[in-house]
Amino acid sequence: MRRKTLDLILTAGGAALMVILIVAGALLTWGYTYTNNQVRSELAAQHIRFSPARTILTRHSETYRSRSVILPYAGQEVLNGTQANAYAYKIQMDMYTLPFHGVYATLSAASRAHPTTKKLAALVTVSFKGTALRGLLLEAYAFGTFGSIAFWAAIASYCLAFVMLVLTGLGLWHIRRVPATAEFPKSLSAAPAAA
Repeated sequence: MRRKTLDLILTAGGAALMVILIVAGALLTWGYTYTNNQVRSELAAQHIRFSPARTILTRHSETYRSRSVILPYAGQEVLNGTQANAYAYKIQMDMYTLPFHGVYATLSAASRAHPTTKKLAALVTVSFKGTALRGLLLEAYAFGTFGSIAFWAAIASYCLAFVMLVLTGLGLWHIRRVPATAEFPKSLSAAPAAA
């Protein structure tokens, strides 16, 4: 095979791969932007706000993990996936103080076993609302994580596209330098050895 032909095929393949990587990067950037905007707008509509630092230190003084997860967001509004995850953890810790550690199924079963106990019925409602809000916050966290992954994948895609741009440029430069009669591999174009 002619060396120029092989170089043209490889250079064209590199150029096609570069275009594919740029398109992938653009789509990943769009996915990141869309996901983050959706998570932010949905969370902002709920007006969920962390308690002030002094309240967090008072209510969650029993564990260092509670303070370390929640305290960095003291007084802030929940607007991104990371904050949603921290607030979901706060809800989990608050529900843990309820009877049966706030597990909805257990509270509901106890309430059905004692239908006249209004306190249990109220706790079932609290547990249901807490569990539902926690689930929705964790879903926002999951989508926020998908957005972050898309962001880093877009950066990687753009970097690889740049590498392919350089390699394609080197391929075009090499095509100009190769003689038209050169063969690949070189052994095919070598003259027969003198006897």
